This record gives sequence, structure tokens and C-alpha cells, in this order.
Amino acid sequence: MLKQCLAAAVLCAASLHAFADDVVRLGNLKFAHYGAVSYMKVIGPKYGLKIEERMFAKGVDIMPAIVAGQVDVSASALDAAIAGRAQGAPIYAVAGFAKGGVRLVARKGLTVTKAADLKGKKVGVARGGAQELILYAELAKAGLTWSDQPGKDVQILFMAYADLNQALAAGSIDAMCQSEPQASQAINKGFGVEVLKPYDTPLGEPVRALVITEKLYKEKPEVAQRVMYAFVEATDTFIKNPALAEKYVREDMFKNQISPQDFKDGIGNSPYSYDLTVSHVQLTTDLMKQYGVGKLQVPVPKADDWVKLDLLAKAKAKLNIK
Repeated sequence: MLKQCLAAAVLCAASLHAFADDVVRLGNLKFAHYGAVSYMKVIGPKYGLKIEERMFAKGVDIMPAIVAGQVDVSASALDAAIAGRAQGAPIYAVAGFAKGGVRLVARKGLTVTKAADLKGKKVGVARGGAQELILYAELAKAGLTWSDQPGKDVQILFMAYADLNQALAAGSIDAMCQSEPQASQAINKGFGVEVLKPYDTPLGEPVRALVITEKLYKEKPEVAQRVMYAFVEATDTFIKNPALAEKYVREDMFKNQISPQDFKDGIGNSPYSYDLTVSHVQLTTDLMKQYGVGKLQVPVPKADDWVKLDLLAKAKAKLNIK
């Protein structure tokens, strides 16, 4: 009788384990174009996943959590992922989830219509993100010099994304290279004016990267694949159902702190996507090294060594997405 009870208990435990969701810890950022990544929490159970999301202030802030074994999957600017990999973070870039997402915005009332007009101005930007790299690329194209100290053509002021709009509105900075939807919000509220969407440099439109840990990729490949299924389906859902995307981002992520117009303008400048290329990762790496962004360690990581697109290809094939 005792043996029968033990056998039943073991069978019950095994059955429960078979139906238990695998826990995956997601590091994410609070931006409109990160919405589909966040929506993976909703899609996850369909693929046997319980996705636990944790918000960070910047992409570079996620890397220490990955190194500490606290995050399995993360979304960030590609620059942050490259810097993390260079500093030893055990990650693979497995997809791109948005492109663009940057505006150069000047304070209303200033005569700034192009990057060259920033000479003699103070420009705010968050350190370590796509905005920093693309700002330098634009300044270099305009033949301007820059530093975070006085004495160059442009003085750079580093500050958090959340502080940039306030600084522009208060007149503490003359312009900012800002993410979405905060850039659109500054324009819609009337204290900022768009100078340009800075995609006319060799970098083109910066890509945001979805990364997973080497441990998840190597030790739990089946779970990693299901994570990719959830990502691709969440992204496809947002692309095909913009009303749902707006509702989720505005209400769940931003708690109605951004307007419908802020969302539409923001996503119009940072559309949801899936794809990432080895060549874009390598180009971004080369430009980061050239401009000193991310303080890349030597040897600088080669894109071929850590960009893994097999999971994405399989997920797109499964979900019939080209």
C-alpha cells in the first residue's frame, strides 16, 4: 500500500512538472517600441512559459543583472548589447525588435534646423544607448567636434532619458537626442521642435536587439526556442493589430502617461520588427570603437561570434512570417 501511495505521489509530481510553465526572466526598458517584447508575458503561457518582466532605466543597466544570473532574456539598444558582450556578459544577439526610434529635438525658439546648427549649443543625451552613437555620427557628418567638457563645438550633457525632456523644457539644454515616445511627447507638448530623424549616416536606422544568455541558448535550447516563438508572435500581433499595441503600451506600460498621438508618432518613428543582421551588428561595433562609445574592451567582439539567428529563422518559419 505504501509503495502504491509513493508511486502515485511520484506520478502526480511528474504530471505537475510536465504542465508547469518554464520561468524566463526578462529585462526590458520603458519605451513604446519595447512594447511587443513586454507583450511576450501575455503570449508566453501559450508556449509553456511564465515570463517575469523587470524594467531597467537603461540597456547597459541590464548587463550586470545578466552577469549575476538574474536575467535570461533582455531587450536593449544594440550598442548596449555590444558593450555588454565586450565586457564579458555571456549573451547572444538573437533578433531585432524595432528600428529607428531616435529624434534630434531642439528647444522651441532656437534656430536649429540641421545638425550643423548645433555649433555652440548644449546637447543632452543618455550615455550608452543608440542615441549617443547616432548623435556622434551626425555631428561628425556635420564636421563638428564634441565633448562633455567646454571647449569643443558642441558640449554633451549626459542624463537619464526621463530627465532629458525636463531639461529641454527648462532651457538647461538647447537640444536632445532622445528616444521614443519621449521625443514625440516633447514635440506634441510644444517645448520641442524636430530637427531631424538622424538616419542619414552610415549607421542608418539603429536596430534594437533581443539577447538571451549563453546558458539559456546552450543548456535549454528548447526553452530558448519557445521564447523566440513568443517573441515573434507578440511582434506579429502588434504589427497586425495596432489598436491592441497602443492600448497595451499606453495603459499597461505607461499607465496613460502618454497620449494616443504620442504613441502614434513614436511608433511611426520606431516600427516593430524582427530582424537583425550580422553586418549591422559589425558596423555598429566599428562605429562604437571609432567614436569611443561603450568603452569597448580589447579584443572588440566580432559579430560573427555572438549573433545567433537560427532561433529566429525557425520561429518565423513556424509562424509563416517572411
